[in-house]
Amino acid sequence: MYEVSMMDRQAGRRLDYSMLENNNSYYEVYSRNGASAHILVHPDAQADILKLLNANMMNYKIVHNDVGLWLQRDFEMNQKLRNLYPYQGKLGTERYYSHDEINQFIEDLAKQNPTRVEVKTVGKSFEGRWLKTIRITNGDGRANKNVILVDGGFHAREWISPAAVVYGINELVNNYEAHAQLLQDYDWVILPVVNPDGYEYSQISPNTRMWRKTRQPSSRHCIGIDPNRNFDFHWNEAGASSDPCDDGYAGPKAFSEPETIVVRDLIHSLADRGKMYLTVHSEGSYLLYPWGYIESLPDTWQDLDEVARAGRDAIKAATGNVYKVGGSAILMYPAAGASDDYAFNAGFPISFTMELPSGRKNPFHPPPTDIDRLVKETWVGIVAMAQKVVKKYPLN
Repeated sequence: MYEVSMMDRQAGRRLDYSMLENNNSYYEVYSRNGASAHILVHPDAQADILKLLNANMMNYKIVHNDVGLWLQRDFEMNQKLRNLYPYQGKLGTERYYSHDEINQFIEDLAKQNPTRVEVKTVGKSFEGRWLKTIRITNGDGRANKNVILVDGGFHAREWISPAAVVYGINELVNNYEAHAQLLQDYDWVILPVVNPDGYEYSQISPNTRMWRKTRQPSSRHCIGIDPNRNFDFHWNEAGASSDPCDDGYAGPKAFSEPETIVVRDLIHSLADRGKMYLTVHSEGSYLLYPWGYIESLPDTWQDLDEVARAGRDAIKAATGNVYKVGGSAILMYPAAGASDDYAFNAGFPISFTMELPSGRKNPFHPPPTDIDRLVKETWVGIVAMAQKVVKKYPLN
């Protein structure tokens, strides 16, 4: 199996994925925006896919000649790092951590900082894993502060997402003095891993590394749905699939998954105080705001744009990396039933999907050597956006 990066030869024109519809048992488009995409290609279809791309005037390059070999080496490295760096009360950036380790970390933080940190069990995944939020405050005991809600790990294979979220948790708790302003009139509520079943499944073996969905059976032959297509706001419209075997399957109904119900309930429980909802994904260096279901912008798009550009500018100044900012469907592709649209419609005035940057050697799956660089850069952007939100939406 190998990986192909393709791009439309006519600048500014969106890719037409219909050319691949009859070949979907032999490929997976797993990372895309409007004008480019990455495709995993089955060995039996390599010649045919390249012929198809040429016939449709696509520029392309082969990124990996043997994805299976890369996945095997990646798996072995992660197993080695787990043995070298066992969990000992803190989470570093040396490796990717399991869902249980992340839950243990936030529990330990709550024990060590009882006046500023509270961990709450908010639900259970399909396979019975506990979903827990951490609420971080400045410890002054004032109720009814504004709220910033953050989550990660919607898509199982996007390991850098929980890593970045956990890094932010550590900064807010253990580097409190540097971030006191962000906690003066605001509480942060964070769910590090929305989809723990998929996340754990993606770590079992090289063969499961590319898993994206949840793990609840969706048909006789297929498992899981895309949790970021399962929210009841323009559910199962553009950009969502009705095929239970598709990676973008929206589910048999909105909120069919216990994991998305948890996020829904969090959003509604905090909407009266919530000022920013941020969901962290990968990959591509994007700060995306509503709408995702349609190529259009809400009336308050300038508020969204102002906050997103603060994050973009801070990241550019710190690292030189340039994020693209704009409406989700406009910059990338339609994705109906997503959590950011849902949170915005529920009352969060600022709602973003943050697509984290590519790894140096592998665009979609940054190796452990890239974790430290990426999570620190991500935090720079999150802090800048939070500072803008705190100023823009003071506590009444």
